[in-house]
Amino acid sequence: MATGDDDIELYVEGVGDPSGPPLVLIAGHGAQLLFWHPELVDAFVARGFFVVRFDNRDVGLSTHLDAAGVPDVWAAALGGTEAVPYLIEDMADDVAGMLAAMGLGAAHVLGISLGGMIAQSLAIRHGDRVASLTSLMSTPAPLAVGTPRDEVIEQWLAPSPTSREGIIEASVASARRHGSPLLGLDEPWLRELAGASFDRCFDPDGVTRQLAAVVASPDRRPGLAQVAVPTLVVHGADDPVVTVEGGEATADAVPGARLVIFDKMGHDIPRAIWPALVDDVAALAGR
Repeated sequence: MATGDDDIELYVEGVGDPSGPPLVLIAGHGAQLLFWHPELVDAFVARGFFVVRFDNRDVGLSTHLDAAGVPDVWAAALGGTEAVPYLIEDMADDVAGMLAAMGLGAAHVLGISLGGMIAQSLAIRHGDRVASLTSLMSTPAPLAVGTPRDEVIEQWLAPSPTSREGIIEASVASARRHGSPLLGLDEPWLRELAGASFDRCFDPDGVTRQLAAVVASPDRRPGLAQVAVPTLVVHGADDPVVTVEGGEATADAVPGARLVIFDKMGHDIPRAIWPALVDDVAALAGR
């Protein structure tokens, strides 16, 4: 699926009745469209949504900017953004172009983590394309508010596995540390997801380029102050990757936004919150 950028094509899948209101799900850092559990997707479809999932640039089957090389993320975080090939705004423009190419009007948009940043930027830059905004475990300014806890940064600095089995084990270990173990971890699904994602596409350089976009992008709070669509902000009280202050700052920035904080929830979407999440997103869309 082409976007407005001649150099970017996104791989897209739609589920449900195309005549229903579109709900665009935007995955987080390094995650492919496989991230969205089929049962959660089906729950949204059951509420009448036409659910659109896609791979962001640099992951999955969408365009990978290999020629851009690997930016220095730490330099970008300190303001050295010259070598950063794109920003969150560019990823939001990809989504707007995708919606236009699909012939869709305003869509309900739900983004998680990095995907929440993209969703926020989409609402700022392309308000006519957004019918409602749900920002899930995200932040408008990751270097200023909602910053990761020290143990998360330490993990990021450690060498990353490159084998299929190593990545599967690292994914489960990360979920135990940073997810919602007190609400239940579906470890068989996590293993299946990590293995399927590796088989479909393994590109750590692309994932690094996405992270550079996160740290190099400007604070979205001034733009969010102008967002006029119904907005829901969801966060976990125990999120160590994007701490709860990120969600609070997002909700504070958007006029009239509703903030929902789940106790014992970390940086994932545990099955225990699915019914409430689906109900809240459906209510926001008037379903």
